[in-house]
This record gives sequence, C-alpha cells and structure tokens, in this order.
Amino acid sequence: MKQLLKLTGCLAVAGLFASCQSAQQEADYQIIPMPQEIVTASGNPFILKSSVKILYPEGNENMQRNAKFLADYLKTATGKDFVIEAGTEGENAIVLALGTESENPESYQLKVTGDGITITAPTEAGVFYGIQSLRKSLPVAIGAEIALPAVEIKDAPRFAYRGAHFDTSRHFFTVDEVKTYIDMMALHNMNRFHWHITEDQGWRLEIKKYPKLTEIGSKRTETVIGRNSGEYDGKPYGGFYTQEEAKEIVAYAAERYITVIPEIDLPGHMQAALAAYPELGCTGGPYEVWRQWGVSEDVLCAGNDQVLKFLEDVYAELIEIFPSEYIHVGGDECPKVRWEKCPKCQARIKALGLKSDDKHSKEERLQSFVINHIEKFLNDHGRQIIGWDEILEGGLAPNATVMSWRGERGGIEAAKQKHDVIMTPNTYLYFDYYQTKDTENEPLGIGGYLPLERVYSYEPMPTSLTPEEQKYIKRELQASLYNGRGNTRNGILGVVLPQMYSTIYKGTESCVVCKGSHNIIDINDSTVIKEFGRNYYLNNHGKCAYSEEDRYCVLVKWEDFATAPNVYIEKAFNKRGQPIADDVIVYPK
Repeated sequence: MKQLLKLTGCLAVAGLFASCQSAQQEADYQIIPMPQEIVTASGNPFILKSSVKILYPEGNENMQRNAKFLADYLKTATGKDFVIEAGTEGENAIVLALGTESENPESYQLKVTGDGITITAPTEAGVFYGIQSLRKSLPVAIGAEIALPAVEIKDAPRFAYRGAHFDTSRHFFTVDEVKTYIDMMALHNMNRFHWHITEDQGWRLEIKKYPKLTEIGSKRTETVIGRNSGEYDGKPYGGFYTQEEAKEIVAYAAERYITVIPEIDLPGHMQAALAAYPELGCTGGPYEVWRQWGVSEDVLCAGNDQVLKFLEDVYAELIEIFPSEYIHVGGDECPKVRWEKCPKCQARIKALGLKSDDKHSKEERLQSFVINHIEKFLNDHGRQIIGWDEILEGGLAPNATVMSWRGERGGIEAAKQKHDVIMTPNTYLYFDYYQTKDTENEPLGIGGYLPLERVYSYEPMPTSLTPEEQKYIKRELQASLYNGRGNTRNGILGVVLPQMYSTIYKGTESCVVCKGSHNIIDINDSTVIKEFGRNYYLNNHGKCAYSEEDRYCVLVKWEDFATAPNVYIEKAFNKRGQPIADDVIVYPK
C-alpha cells in the first residue's frame, strides 16, 4: 500500500464526515507535498480557538486576500469564523508577513509556538504556499479545538514551473468545474495551468471575429462509443467559454498564484475550425466537428495566406484574454497527407525553397514555416511560444520553448539546441493512461500503463545532458491530462489526484512515499474497516456498494472537494479479493 497523505481527525456523519468525539484534535505536519524541513520544538502547542485573529500587512491587497483564503480554510476545518485585521505582530494570532531572505521567491517559513503562528516568505505567493501547508495539517474538527504542536517548517519548490494540463475540448467542463481543477492545483502548490481549449472534437473559446468557431465548431452531432467502435451515442454534444468567462477563470487562477497558459493547437487538431470555415482546409470540405477520437488528417492549409491571417486574428484576441508570457501553439500530431497533394501547399514549398533531406521532409519544413510565422507574430506582441516536441521537426523556431511529451527525447534534443524545455513525458506523466492492468474494471483510457510507482519514480533532469545543457530544462515539470473517451468530472478527480500527489513530490521536494494501512468509516453504520486494495479511479456510479462480505465505503462527491481536500481515492475489494464496482474514497490513517 502507498500512504500518500495523512488526514488526522474525524469524519463528519452530517454532510459526509463523522463528528469529532473529543474536545481537542491535533494537527499533523506529514502532508503532501512534504516540506523540505520540519523541526519539532519543545513548548506548548498553539490552540486554534475562535478568538484567534489573522493579521496581514496593512495596505497589501494580495496579503489581505491570502488572509481571507486562510480564514475560509479554517472555517471549513473548524466551523468557526476568524477575524482578519491589518497588523504585523500580536499574541493569539496567525501572522502573515513578508521579509525572509531566500533565492527562491516561492519559499516560506511556518513557525508555531504556544503564542501563535507566523508564516513568512519573500513574496505573497510564498505566503500562500505556507497557508496551504498549514491548511493541510489541520484535521476536520467541527465543534472542537485544534492543537498545533510547536514546530518550524521551511520549504521551497524544486521547480519554478509546476504545471498541470487540462483538456476541455474533447469533453467540455463548466467554469465551476475548471475552477475546482484550479483549486486542486492550488492545494498542491502548482502554479501553471495549461488549458487545452481547441481540438478536432470541439472548439471551446469564443473568438469574436470568427463567430462560427463556436456557433458550429463547438458542437458535434454525436460521439463515438468506446474506442472508435463505429457505434455512436446519437446525442448532440457541445459547449464553449465566452471571453468574459475565460477572463473570469484567468482572474480566479491568478488570485491563487496560478498562471493560465492557453493552447490553441495548430496547424493540426483543427477539424472543428474547418467545420466552421471550410475554406481554411486543403480540400475545401465539407468537414464536420469530429465525432471520433484520434488524429484527423484534415488540417489547416499551410499554403493559404488566409490561414495565416486567421491565425493572427485568433491569437490577437487570445492575448487580450490571457496575460501570460507564454502561449501554447500546439504543433503536435499534424499529418502531412493533405499537404503532399495540395497545390497551394506545394506552391508554398517551392516558393520557400524547402527541400527534403535525411532529417526532415519538405512538408515538415512547411510546418516549421507556419510555427515560425506565428512565433514572430506573438514575439512582436511581447509573448513567447511553447510547442509540443514535434516543432523540432523541420527546424525549431528561434525562441520556442519545447514541451517534451513523446518521452524525453524531444526535450533532450531541444536542450542540446539551447532551447528551454518543459518535461511532460507520456511515459511518466500522462494521467489518461491506465493506472492498473485490470483495465476491464477501469474507466476507458487511451491505453498504456502508468502505475503510481512509475509516476513517482520520474526524475525530470536527464543525466545524459551536460550541466550546461541541464540549465535549459529550466526547473520545469508538468502533468498532462487529456479527456477523450468519456472522462467525466468525477473520473477526472479520480484519475488526477493520486498521480498529482506523486508529480508534485517531484516538483517540490524529495521525500519518499510511506507504506501504511487505511482506515475508513462507513456513513451508514460507522463500521471501521482497513487494508484496502489499490486501484486509482473514481467512476460515475454515484453511490456506494457493499454487502456483508464486502468492505464498506464512503462516497465524497465532486462538489465536496473543497471541504475534504485531503481525500485519497481507492477502489475497495471484498474478502474474496473481488473489486467493488462503485466509488470509494479512502482517508489514509
């Protein structure tokens, strides 16, 4: 068994958690991600009573917002309201302060004494991460006092870029569901939200100059059942974000010190756009928003000047919504079969003097031309591009950052070419892969096999690079989740959380995962059971299943994530070793 976190305290029966029986509960500093340094101290614990105040530097709006976050978190844990005031010192208080000296701006120090708690950091972001550590150390203790043992915690992230990718194009997620994903990231000190918003299967962002992208491109007539079975569900599917909704998500993330990096994929993965504007394709259509999974051969026509103008217009609106320095341009999985036969594309190849050689085909060099064109446009507007490692093919754009997903090879090659790299290899960090070999009892995945142990084992810094070349890895790491093949919001929660725990370990520190057993309380009869099996997912059955021979379970719904951030998802087995089919949430002991 892997024990990935500890949640000391009780679960309340009312709502979903058992009410605490004792008058006082104790905090536990063994959290995820594990801080780099935890030094226990002698002395009395600090008692978290309702009379405790939260103090922040006067005139600092970000720190005031941090204080409000902390007050909300504490109310969730205790049921009590806590007063927020401007101030820099005081007894019986939690003091949020700026001022520690550190080379890492996201570092923090958390000190607990009998008189109070102090969280100090060089920046407001660092204070926020200290707040998350305090939050995760607390039990759910409604109606009880919490004792925090004296301690001094020092922590700093290993990687400056700690990203999580979320695909809302194949399957649409509401604004509130996207915010919940961001909340999950914030809880784990992650700071880059890579938002995948266009695909063959759906265009999800309003572009005012091209209204058909959402009027037509956001809707598919039906969706294939299973893994391209040839059978379809017959149900229209769609959804998109207005620009105002996208700005709302950007602001929500920024308040939690998370930068949103949007991805509009080009020149492939564009069939939804072609359905809306067929003149942008090589054949002229007709096209439909793709009803199946995989990679469409219909891509943007690289020989058409109208396509270049379309891309400039789209990205011009994009950068008005997203203030991030980096914009993701995709560049992956672009079949060249249409270009090979397209007169316009072949004319462009001839005009540019592109030739095939033993490294790249002339069509790959044509894709490089398109990527270079949009990079120059974005550079001229003060932005930088990120592209999947296919942008290496045909020649790398001058200032591009490479996101290495087909293993590490692309990232290693980019670093050797002195380009910045973000490591997100599918061989370790693609969470839409199966997490067990028992795939018949798992939600449908893209394939592959990535157990938790392999995710946790990943070391992002390739030893094959020289120390000078390793500098281009830029301390960057990202977990990726694609939502094809029927992932639901509950499924996303179940797939992401266990793997995110392992990934964030690599992004923040180097603690080992501990072994241990699990206890859980059934909400119906409070029967305590233990020693669950380990398969990581949460399906959409919406109920618990048990019998006299089955071990009991308790279900926490997606909506309850904010009140139980430390839950861990497992699948229970009965005494015969047979899996229970329904949803199980495990609270590690």
